[in-house]
Amino acid sequence: MSNTLVTGFARTHAVGLHGVHGHLIEVEAHLAHGLPNFIITGLGDTAVVQARDRVRAAVVNSDQPWPPHRTTVGLSPAWLPKRGSAYDLAVAIAVLSAAGCLDMEASPGTAFCAELGLDGRLRPVQGVLPAIMAAVRAGCTRVVVPHIQAPEAALVPGARVIGATDLREVVGVLRGEVRPRAPQAIADVPPTKSPCISEVAGQEIGRLAMEVAAAGGHHVAFFGPPGAGKTLLAERLPGLLPRLTDEQALEVTALHSIAGKGTVIPGLMRVPPFQAPHHTATSAALVGGGAGVAQPGALSLAHHGVLFLDEATEFAARTLDALREPLERQEVTLARAGGVVTYPAQVQLVLAANPCPCGAGGQQQCECGPSVRRRYLGRLSVPLLDRIDIQVTLPPVSAASLYDQNGRETTAQVAARVEQARSAAAARWAKKTWDVNARVSAHALRADFRLPMKVSSELDRALEQGLVSARGYDRVLRVAWTLADLSGRSMPVREDIALALAMRLRTLA
Repeated sequence: MSNTLVTGFARTHAVGLHGVHGHLIEVEAHLAHGLPNFIITGLGDTAVVQARDRVRAAVVNSDQPWPPHRTTVGLSPAWLPKRGSAYDLAVAIAVLSAAGCLDMEASPGTAFCAELGLDGRLRPVQGVLPAIMAAVRAGCTRVVVPHIQAPEAALVPGARVIGATDLREVVGVLRGEVRPRAPQAIADVPPTKSPCISEVAGQEIGRLAMEVAAAGGHHVAFFGPPGAGKTLLAERLPGLLPRLTDEQALEVTALHSIAGKGTVIPGLMRVPPFQAPHHTATSAALVGGGAGVAQPGALSLAHHGVLFLDEATEFAARTLDALREPLERQEVTLARAGGVVTYPAQVQLVLAANPCPCGAGGQQQCECGPSVRRRYLGRLSVPLLDRIDIQVTLPPVSAASLYDQNGRETTAQVAARVEQARSAAAARWAKKTWDVNARVSAHALRADFRLPMKVSSELDRALEQGLVSARGYDRVLRVAWTLADLSGRSMPVREDIALALAMRLRTLA
């Protein structure tokens, strides 16, 4: 290239991720007289600043001329923090276009999302799926991504995806010299074989709790001795839930794309996710965290699915209490040095706990006194348990029930009733914003859908006696509506209220 260039200017687009939300970023390149220099502005982190060296090496090693001028690249809006290496390709294209090697004005509505290797290869980046979703919403329907991530990007409706292996191929496509490759079709993630609920011996109470929880989207807490089937029941809850809708599947897959740190997503996730962190997990691992911009934790990775906390009393108290607000708001907001991010957290929480440290729970062989058992279960705070709709105590499994195969319903049979109940609830709340009973507002329960006094009298007495809180009162009502849906009734009756209250007070037997 000649040194007689006066000025050059070009603009293209990239996508910046802030949590699960993407923002379209204008990448502007300006060439001017002066000593050769390369400056990137726009509140970028270390990875963005270091793009200067990666981009220059990639351009030169792709047999493209590097402009021997003062080069300024601006990432707008300048107030929005930029992080990561996903801006590399957009910066390289903007510089080449400003130098006259490309004509980006002939390719409007194109966004670029890839890291550049020093040899010009396009490397995968974190969060391609939510990034492309944001680009399409902003009007950039044509997107260029690494070839290995093109199938993932193609999951976004309305996106025209170009997958390339290196910068040389991208330049050829933009010049019309290379025909763009269509991304390979990607199938849904094949569902793993879900364990059947018929494999759980006995525990009619636990089966009922799982069915009600699945039908109404309720949180559950199981208490009982080791071997009672608490974990077995929790692991079978995802199989009772309906498959995710298109919108839900995109949300869940996008969250896992962000957490994947550049790994390739195998397909659209249609089965409700199941997260079961170990009891030694930290608050950051459970609700999200990390340096810079906080990453999603197990709580958000279980979005539209199940978060199972086995041995819940062994979790740190502060870790468990960190769940209280997200369970109410169905999202988690994390403030870190890199900014404040919000991740969705619409989950069903399942807790499982032994009745005492030895696990025998007051049986003949139990060595724990009443005060020891109270302190042990006291690790689960009252405010947290107050947010759990269904709380049941599972008895030990008898020898007879281990071999009794009669009457054990399969997952398919229970799931069919769950689907019918959810359809009834969806029809009832069609004019509202709720899809399951567990999310119905307290005002609607007590006003628009208020039950007759003769139906709710037992629950009213429990509130006056202090057996349930005001929050617990509403949660009993929600469970009662779910029981009515499972029974095919248009509204709850006294028996539904009584059963829902027993499932709340752990008196169900």
